[in-house]
Amino acid sequence: MRRSCVLRDSGPQKENFEIFGGQFQSDYKEPCPQCAAVNWGITDEGRFYCKACHNVIEKTQDVISDEFAHNTKIQSISRGLKRKRGLDKGWQWYVCEGFQFILLKQAEALLTLGICSRLKDEVLCNFWRRYLQKSKQAYSKTLAHTRSRECAISENSSNGSEWPTDLEDLILDAPSSFSETEEFNFAAHSRSISSDTDASDTTSVRSGSLDGMSYLRPGQKGELLMSMPMTLAFCYMALLWMREPVTLVDLLRFVAGGHVPYLHVFDQFPEEMKLFGPDIRIFQVQSLPSYNGVFEKTHALAAFLDLTCFPPITEKCFLHPNILCIKYLMEANLPDELHNWTARVVKKTELGDVAFLRFDPIAKKRMVRYEVQAAALIVVVLKLLFLLDDRYEWLLSSFVGKRNKKNKEDTPWFDFRKWYKVMKSALDEAQKKVEEERARYPWKSEMPLFYSKENKWVVCKRKQMLVSLQQQFGKLVGSLQAVKKQNPSSFQFNWDEENTDMNCFLGHSLEGVMQEKGKSFTTVNPRYWLGTVKLCKKK
Repeated sequence: MRRSCVLRDSGPQKENFEIFGGQFQSDYKEPCPQCAAVNWGITDEGRFYCKACHNVIEKTQDVISDEFAHNTKIQSISRGLKRKRGLDKGWQWYVCEGFQFILLKQAEALLTLGICSRLKDEVLCNFWRRYLQKSKQAYSKTLAHTRSRECAISENSSNGSEWPTDLEDLILDAPSSFSETEEFNFAAHSRSISSDTDASDTTSVRSGSLDGMSYLRPGQKGELLMSMPMTLAFCYMALLWMREPVTLVDLLRFVAGGHVPYLHVFDQFPEEMKLFGPDIRIFQVQSLPSYNGVFEKTHALAAFLDLTCFPPITEKCFLHPNILCIKYLMEANLPDELHNWTARVVKKTELGDVAFLRFDPIAKKRMVRYEVQAAALIVVVLKLLFLLDDRYEWLLSSFVGKRNKKNKEDTPWFDFRKWYKVMKSALDEAQKKVEEERARYPWKSEMPLFYSKENKWVVCKRKQMLVSLQQQFGKLVGSLQAVKKQNPSSFQFNWDEENTDMNCFLGHSLEGVMQEKGKSFTTVNPRYWLGTVKLCKKK
């Protein structure tokens, strides 16, 4: 057996030590890095030192023997690099605890974006507790975990492994904060209860979580299981309750940009929370969530929780159509005067009514897609002014273009053709950047994932080969500068008057499409073209 030992003389036998060190002295013939001499000795600590200049190096004496010199004793053993002992099973945890950790990280990310702290400690925390109670995963005397493991608990009931009756009081007395201290209170209690059961041991072999296998089975009618898109539904529902200036489109854009954790968020799990087998199907994400998917899950979640009527959306709220129209008019680089027309349409159609905008899950009222509604209002106004039948807007643009060339000193009239060319170029460039970012998305997790213990070695070996290949190709390509992540913003385009690269139409006039009639202004175009009724001409 090969060991690195340090021998220390126990008495006056100095000779034995010198002989022991000298007989292996010829094995090491490297010159001294300080004086270039080849004359080595061994210190009491087992390191080589130069007898010429007394320089001590890091190399230690390797002894290949099971027998040691007489009258000597082992003072210490050189262990080399210490390896951290791996945890085979880790904690006993439930799937809901994993989603609780993810919700916590997403809430903290929203706070860094400027959202009020009440969203995490009050609103989102209470929504999550209510969900756990409704789904009977916590805050209930008959927990859903016990139903899935009824057989195992009945066998071990004589050992006292059943749930205590004071579980609800234990958790309900917890502080009203969605913080790190509360994060695994329920998990710690459940681990202390079922740590000695045989059923939990067998479940840990199949899955990292205790209920990973049963979580993937078809649920009962009316049961709403958690998923990764459901975490965003929780966040959007909390933002809607707080009436924060963040729409669902903004939230999904923050997720795609990596500002809100969603992709491979399980990499941030504590080391003791092992992800194994069915847990991978639950927490691993292979695509970005869709708008309709998260919207429908938010509506279903609010109905499942039996939430009361949400706070009203007044004219001062960001989600009111008048304010959202201002934002999207600036985003679309359209004239400011269009806001007067969108406000008139909102008033005429009563789309800004508080009763219409307010979300009431108990009354089974459908949620309003606030950003879609604001975009539709802008399209309706453009059709009122420019008809948009693929003929009238181009004839009008030719007339406006000639007028702007003759009157360069006056406020320019809005040229629809010129605006269309500028926006198409900007949108094509932005779409190209989005596609390039999607192509560089690291869909594979840095942490090796395996569904069974049989293929654990294969997965780890493939991951090691992949990392090695990436390093080799990185050396061939050269060091690339890391792309700096831009700070998130509600606006994707910067249409500034001082921006010379892009034409800004925010201050242009609508005189070319309006006419004065009495004491008010009306549109020059008297018609409204509806594409679903009459198709435009091929020309």
